[in-house]
Amino acid sequence: MSFVARTIDLPSENSPPSAPQIGALAFGDDLQIANRHNGGSVPVPPLSQAAIDEYGFLLQKPTWAEKWNPKVLFFLALYLAVCLVLLLLVPNILWNPDTKDIAIVIGTLGIWRFGWWFNHGVRALIYEYKHYPKLRTLADAAWVRGDRPRHIHIMMTTYKENAAVTLLVMESIVREVRVTGLSATIWLGSGDDSDEIIIANYLAQYADDLEMELVIARQWQGGKRYAIGTALRAMRLAGGINGQDAVVFMDGDSIWGPGMLQKCVSLFYIDPELQALTTDEEVIVHGPRWQEVWLRMRFAQRRIAMQSHALSGKVLTLTGRLSLFRARHVINPKFIAQVEEDYLEHWLWGRFRFLSGDDKSTWYYMLTQSAKMMYVPDALAITIEHVEGNGRERMVQNLRRWSGNMLRNGARAIALGPNKVGFFIWWCVVDQRLAMWTMLVSPILAILTLIFISPWLIVGYLVWVAFSRLVQSMWLYAYARDVHISFPLIIFVNQLLNASVKVYSLYRLSKQRWTNRGNQSSGFQEGFVEKLRNWMASYLTIVSTSGLLLILISYGGFVKLPTSYSFDSFLAFKLPFWG
Repeated sequence: MSFVARTIDLPSENSPPSAPQIGALAFGDDLQIANRHNGGSVPVPPLSQAAIDEYGFLLQKPTWAEKWNPKVLFFLALYLAVCLVLLLLVPNILWNPDTKDIAIVIGTLGIWRFGWWFNHGVRALIYEYKHYPKLRTLADAAWVRGDRPRHIHIMMTTYKENAAVTLLVMESIVREVRVTGLSATIWLGSGDDSDEIIIANYLAQYADDLEMELVIARQWQGGKRYAIGTALRAMRLAGGINGQDAVVFMDGDSIWGPGMLQKCVSLFYIDPELQALTTDEEVIVHGPRWQEVWLRMRFAQRRIAMQSHALSGKVLTLTGRLSLFRARHVINPKFIAQVEEDYLEHWLWGRFRFLSGDDKSTWYYMLTQSAKMMYVPDALAITIEHVEGNGRERMVQNLRRWSGNMLRNGARAIALGPNKVGFFIWWCVVDQRLAMWTMLVSPILAILTLIFISPWLIVGYLVWVAFSRLVQSMWLYAYARDVHISFPLIIFVNQLLNASVKVYSLYRLSKQRWTNRGNQSSGFQEGFVEKLRNWMASYLTIVSTSGLLLILISYGGFVKLPTSYSFDSFLAFKLPFWG
């Protein structure tokens, strides 16, 4: 057994023969790691215990006493007490004649939204405690019997990643390959020499006793999508890949939790119909504390939603952080083209290529194949985020990117129809597009009440928000590592910001920016035609939001809108000869 590294330079299949190629090594040439190392580069030190301690605490679940410690219980009790006192002191808007219609709308939306979340919660419990444990038992038994692949393929993309994070990632891969006893090939979609040296040197030093191969597929054009496409094309051209084998898709900053490889690969052996799966996620943020709490809250939401979705045999995304596919899909030229050149034909923006959202492209492809997908709750991927500054701009940009990817792919997923997608997942996608409008209804009604009726009534609304989000948080706490008293506020702010960003992005689908991947951007061209398109997008945003506002003003009776009767009365008063 020994470690081997080689590099491949592949242009896009659709590129002209003169397309630039990075590097001058031919297919199959060895990467001269030792020459680069001895030529003066600094040796990569072995992973320190301090680096291991970076994420080690995430691998052990806290006890009940640690999670629900006296400090947490005190602040939760205080929070609940304040809500109850305010409920007793603030005028009850439910019985106010001036606001009964508003209360009906808020109550109806609340029943709908919380009912939908309750549905997800119950489905998640069924998946977690009844459905998945049966699969886990069968998969573990199959693994013990020896039902496992001989070889595993790992498709990894990286670009100028933090060196310390890369070392943690490679350590986790080597550990999993060593524990499972599988041979492995890492297909590295790379665009920077520094990443290649770090990865190759680490494997040469710590995986020399393993049957591992590193194939560096150097991308000919910038961007993560082209890196993925280049790596997949190298796999396809290499040949000899079993179409039923599992291929790991991962980012260069995704650390594998212990047991991830066995837990995921074994599931493919007990269910021949399973074509793709994705894992649980955790995050460590080097930056503002509030951003880590925000991401922890989102991952708790993700666990509930993913388990609910997986009960239907589908998921809403195959995250690019870490997912697994059957090889026959990823070496299919149509799959590769979908990832590399995915695009949308839009009536306003014309044809534009997707910048990010490769995980949504792979998900959509699998939907078109009626593929069975699942979520693995006990397999973990850990990411380490380095956030500079106060993090607010990073949060907004992330929301714009995530929301844009959802909107760009949601419409075409809906168009596939419930028969192709499956009714539950199809309706989940429809619900996403409805929720971005319904989330804005309650805040707008509260503001209108503040302006036209009484400023005190908005206090009742805020009490309702505080109490309802606490109820939602209590459910999330069961899926979060820690109990943060700020969850109710973060949930509300996240919902409001997310809805606003989606409404804004709805008419600007071509506008894309990926700030934490080299500050890539697309759709920000100059010119007269582009200005007209931007004006039209602004006009549509104003019209749609104004339409929502007018409907709510009319329904709430804040202002009497003109009717045909009032218009005729006005004309008769001003023009006696009218009619």
